[in-house]
Amino acid sequence: MVNIAVLGFGVVGTGVVEVIRKSNESINRKAGDNINLKYILDIRDFPGHPESSIMTKKPDDIFHDPEVNLIVETIGGTGIAYEFTKRALLSGRHVVTSNKELVATHGPELLQIAKEKNVHYLFEASVGGGIPIIKPLYECLAANEITSIMAILNGTTNYILTSMAKEGKDFDTALKDAQVNGYAEANPTADIEGHDSCRKIAILSSIAYGMFVDYKHIPTEGIKNITYDDQKIAQALNFKIKLAAYSKVLGNKVFARVCPVMLTSSHALANVEDVFNAILVSGDAIGDVMFYGRGAGKLPTASAVVGDIIDIAKNIDRSHMYVWTEKQEDNLLNPGEVETRYFVRVKVRNSEEAKNYINKIFGVTEFIGLLGYQDQLAFITNKGPDKEISGNIDKLKEIASVSKVLTSLRAIE
Repeated sequence: MVNIAVLGFGVVGTGVVEVIRKSNESINRKAGDNINLKYILDIRDFPGHPESSIMTKKPDDIFHDPEVNLIVETIGGTGIAYEFTKRALLSGRHVVTSNKELVATHGPELLQIAKEKNVHYLFEASVGGGIPIIKPLYECLAANEITSIMAILNGTTNYILTSMAKEGKDFDTALKDAQVNGYAEANPTADIEGHDSCRKIAILSSIAYGMFVDYKHIPTEGIKNITYDDQKIAQALNFKIKLAAYSKVLGNKVFARVCPVMLTSSHALANVEDVFNAILVSGDAIGDVMFYGRGAGKLPTASAVVGDIIDIAKNIDRSHMYVWTEKQEDNLLNPGEVETRYFVRVKVRNSEEAKNYINKIFGVTEFIGLLGYQDQLAFITNKGPDKEISGNIDKLKEIASVSKVLTSLRAIE
C-alpha cells in the first residue's frame, strides 16, 4: 500500500484529493497497488469538510508515522515547502510536487538527496500543468540531443494576449476579464511580468540539457507594455504577439530568455490561444515535436501530480534519477551576443528625416506601411547581436525627428 500525505489543501491539493477519490479504482489498477490518502496537512480549519477525519495541522503527525511513504507537496514557494520536502526525502520518503519555484531554485540539491536515499522526487506538474513534458524529455526523447525549446508556458498571459487580439480589448480590461474568469490571480505579477514562465523554462532547460539553468540569470520581460495598437498592427502584418520562453544550446553554454515576441502566423506556436500552452522541442534525431494542452487549472495540474504518484507506485523500489549538474555560474550565454531581429514602431515629427536617420543607424531598411497611423513608421531590423540592435533602438530616442519609440519586439519567423 502507498500511504500518501498531501501538504497544502489549496487549489492543487484539493484537486489531487478529488482526482484520487473520484478515480480510486482505476488509479489502483494502473498503479498495481492501493493508493491510500492518510493525511492532509493545512494550517486552516475546514469545518464539516468530507475529508476532515484525515486533516491535521501538525507536521509531526505525518513525519512520525512510519506508514507514510509518499508526500505530495502543494504548499508552494520556497519556505516551509523546502523544509518539508527536504525532511521527507532525508527520511526516505518519495515526494511529488507541482511547485515550480521550489524545483527551479533547489532542484539540484533535492534531486541529489533523492538519489542518495534511492527515492523519487517527481515534478511533472511544475511546468506544463496537465501537459506531459518532463518525463517525455527525460525518457521518450532520451536518444536525442535536445538543441532548443520554445514554449508558451503561461495560460494567463496567453489568455490576455488572445483577448486583446481577437476582441480589441486593452491590456487592463483583458487582465480584469482574466481575473473574473479565474485565469489570473488577484496579484497577477508573477504571470504578467514573466516570472512564472521563467521558472518553467529553467526547469525544462535543466532537464533537456542535463545542467542546472538558474532562472535568476534568465533575462525576463512581461507583457504589460503591449498595447491594442501593437496587436492590431501585428495582425495586419500577419504576425501574432506571444509571451515566449525559449532556450537553446550554443556550444557548451545555454541561451535562455522570456519576452513578448512577434511570431509569423505560420509558426507552430502562433495559433496557440486562450489559456492553452504549448512546448516546441527540437532534437537532433526527431526534429521538432510539440506538446499542447491546458497548462494550468486545478484538475489538469492534479492529473499530472497523480500521474507521478502512479509512476512511483509502479517503480517503488527503483527511483527516477533525473540528473542535473550543480550550479555553474558561467553556463549561461550572454544574451546580448545572441543574434535576433526586432520589429520597431516609432512616432515621428518629420517622416523623411526620421527615415534617413533610421537608415543610417540600422543600414538599408524597408519600412512597413501603417494604414491609419500617418505619424508613425515601422520596420523590421536586419538580424544582428541583440545588444547592438537594442542599443541602436535606444539611439532613436535621441533623434529630434523621432518623438517616441512606441514598440520594440523581437521578431521570430
